Amino acid sequence: MGLINTVFGTYSSRQLKKVEPICREVEALYDKYKNMSDTELQNTTNVLKQRLADGEDLDDILPDAYAAVVETSDRVLHKRLFRVQVIGGIILHQGRIAEMKTGEGKTFVAALPAYLNALAGEGVHVVTVNDYLARYGSEIMGKIYNFLGMSVGLIVHGLTDKERQDAYNADITYGTNNEFGFDYLRDNMKTYKEQVTQRGHVFAIVDEVDSILVDEARTPLIISGEGDKSTDLYEKTDKLVKRMRMLKIKELESKESYDDVKEDYIVDEKARTAVLTKHGIKKAEEYFKSINLLQGIISPTLKILICTITSISR
Repeated sequence: MGLINTVFGTYSSRQLKKVEPICREVEALYDKYKNMSDTELQNTTNVLKQRLADGEDLDDILPDAYAAVVETSDRVLHKRLFRVQVIGGIILHQGRIAEMKTGEGKTFVAALPAYLNALAGEGVHVVTVNDYLARYGSEIMGKIYNFLGMSVGLIVHGLTDKERQDAYNADITYGTNNEFGFDYLRDNMKTYKEQVTQRGHVFAIVDEVDSILVDEARTPLIISGEGDKSTDLYEKTDKLVKRMRMLKIKELESKESYDDVKEDYIVDEKARTAVLTKHGIKKAEEYFKSINLLQGIISPTLKILICTITSISR
C-alpha cells in the first residue's frame, strides 16, 4: 500500500488537490477586500445576496464570501485565517467532514461556510457539544457576522419558546446537539404552527462530528411529561372507576331507552371498548371537579378514565 499511496496519493490528499483551485480563487481576492473601507466591506452581504437573487448559486459567490470573512476577522478580531482554515471551510460547505488538529482554529473555520450559507436567508445551525462552546462561538464569531450585517442566535437551556423562536430566526444559530434535538421533538408535539420554535433545517455545521453523531447518538432523546402529576391522576382515576357501575352492551338490549341506563359506563367485551354514560360523566366531573370532561376529546383526564375502565373490564 505504501508504493500505491506514493504514486497515486491517499484519498484525502487527492480530495485536497481538488479543493486547491477554489482556495486559490479566495486568496486572489484578498487584496480586493483589504483595500475596501469598513462601509464597503460591510456592504458585501448585500452585494452577495443580490448576486444570488440574480441567479448565481452559493458555489459561485464562495470565493468572495470567504475572502470577506477572512478580511473581517482580521479587522474585527485581529486574527487572519490561514490557508488550512480556508480549505477546511470549503470542505465543510461541500457537506463533508474536515478533520483538523487541535489548535488549527475550528471555530474560525466554521465561520466561513456559516456566513456563506446564511446568505441564502434560510438559516444556519452550528451544533456544538456543550453550552460553553455554543456561547463562545456565538459571541466571538458573532462579531464577524454582526459586522457583515448578519444576526446571531444562541440556544441554551432555560429559554422560553419566544426566546427560542427569536434565536432560530437569526441568520446563524449556535446551540448544543441536545438542545436542537429536544426543540425538534417538542415542535412535533405543538398544536399550532405559531408555537413551533424552529423554522426549518437547511444547513448545519456539526462540531466534534464523531462525538455528536456516533457517541452521543447512542443515547436517545426522550420527551416525558410531569411524571408525578400523571401518576397521581392514574391513582385517582383507578379509585373512581372501582366505585362505578358497569353495564355490558348485551344487557343494554333489555333497557327500553338510553334514559333507563343507571350504570356509569357501558362495556363492549367483543370490541374491548368502554363508553361513559351520562351518569358516569356527571360522577367523573364531580369527582375531578371539572367543568366539562368532554370539552375536548383530548382531555387527558377523560383519556385516562377510559383506559382505566377498559383495562379493568377485560
